[in-house]
Amino acid sequence: MAEKMKTMDQKIKENIKNYNLNNLLLPEELQTKLDNLSALTGAGFYVTDRHGAKFISSGGFDEYEADVVNKPGEKIRVVDRTVGHIYVNYENVSKEKRDLVEQAVKQEAFWFSAYVEELYLHREYALHSDILEERLESETYYIKDVEKEDPLTGVYNLAYFTNRMRVIDRSEIVPVALIQANINDSTFVKKHFGEEECDRLISTVATFLKEEAKTEYTIGRWENDVFIIVITVPEEGEAEEYCKRVQKRCLDFEDEVLAPSVAFGIVNKQNVEESLGELISDAEYSMFENKLDMKQKSGYEERLKKGLK
Repeated sequence: MAEKMKTMDQKIKENIKNYNLNNLLLPEELQTKLDNLSALTGAGFYVTDRHGAKFISSGGFDEYEADVVNKPGEKIRVVDRTVGHIYVNYENVSKEKRDLVEQAVKQEAFWFSAYVEELYLHREYALHSDILEERLESETYYIKDVEKEDPLTGVYNLAYFTNRMRVIDRSEIVPVALIQANINDSTFVKKHFGEEECDRLISTVATFLKEEAKTEYTIGRWENDVFIIVITVPEEGEAEEYCKRVQKRCLDFEDEVLAPSVAFGIVNKQNVEESLGELISDAEYSMFENKLDMKQKSGYEERLKKGLK
């Protein structure tokens, strides 16, 4: 059994060499994210595979000779192996926004790496399900399709939450408010205080999201530090007031290390022909606007770095 588990780990680490960005994900997923970030900040983006071949570009940054050895840009990493690189053109970014955009790009690369790695691991585990089944039995932990909760945060996991959105779409209920919540500077926390503190940050914010929500709200963990909240038939201003309550909880939180902060983007579904999934990119764009505004406010950086003292 131990030998099989070792073999599984070896396969996971070795097989990533056979993958590239094209067979790890759809280019449209990254294209949408970078188009939104480019429109918001003015930056241009150029993404390559591990060898430097162009994958996608955004913001007019269409031609670039990438030197992935000497100037690797921001790396996209999967199981400790580089699978791609993100380069940024800051020519059209104002000096005032330069640092904020750099932080946003680093965070995007970090969490995009985590997202791609999750897709890769799911694919590999499916290919070696016999080994995985024995591992799960040995650890007395069983993964079932009917499981609903994300183990760290207690909100709905991605698979169950996605199904809930489909059910809401099929019910033809309108209006529906969709909120994207993104924890600010979780990469800063992980870099300076470690993964456990980063997990505590995510768990803390998730608690605020749950405690300030009404029972009928649907909350899911979309990505590592990103949550989606769905409110069916909200009252006027209800979604905005909810976001303000959560942000106040973050500001009132007293801790020697953590300084939680959340950016929100709100969109409304008014037409039964729309799907909630289609609105997420619009909510993300709105969220990035809120994030940049929050980070430029006086005292933000001092509060973020208080744990370094």
